[in-house]
Amino acid sequence: MPPPARDINGRIARRVRARRAELGLTLDRLAGRCGVSRSMLSLVERGESSPTAVVLERIATGLGLPLAALFDDPAAPPAPVARRGDRVPWRDPGSGYVRCNLSPPAYPSPIRLVDVVLPAGARVAYDTAAREPEVHQQIWVQSGRLEVTVGRTVHRLGPGDCLAMELSEPTAFRNRTRRSARYLVALASAAPVRS
Repeated sequence: MPPPARDINGRIARRVRARRAELGLTLDRLAGRCGVSRSMLSLVERGESSPTAVVLERIATGLGLPLAALFDDPAAPPAPVARRGDRVPWRDPGSGYVRCNLSPPAYPSPIRLVDVVLPAGARVAYDTAAREPEVHQQIWVQSGRLEVTVGRTVHRLGPGDCLAMELSEPTAFRNRTRRSARYLVALASAAPVRS
């Protein structure tokens, strides 16, 4: 059995290849759409790179997917139940944040749930703007404190706080404290995301 990091990189590789083929895009065309170099895309598709969350967000946007969809196994059969033991967490090599998809991976639903832990002092900033299809997100803080910047507006969130937003402008997540922050992300798109 491969180590979890290798398995998740392989899963991301399969998902990116499958979606690019579905859209009929060459590596060059996808590079132009997402602002990620052709060589980096090639490494990602071969599972030979551990790209940061920022790079994966750009790739997902270029493929017309929410970031959470890149962590789905394209070979998984559609099922309405996601088992805890089948989930594979992913750690961002840039910030150290850990995310884990909670939703059934291949089930055609417009809603996705993701569990995230942002380490003390960490920051993740996504520079992508409007998405097609439109994606809405809500962030529910379970523990710790979180600063979310949407465009130029800063939201300071504590345990139990919930922020609703549309993913239509640059967004940054920051934990200015000395303790990890854990939060649940709910994403909804205009159309179900299919593997």
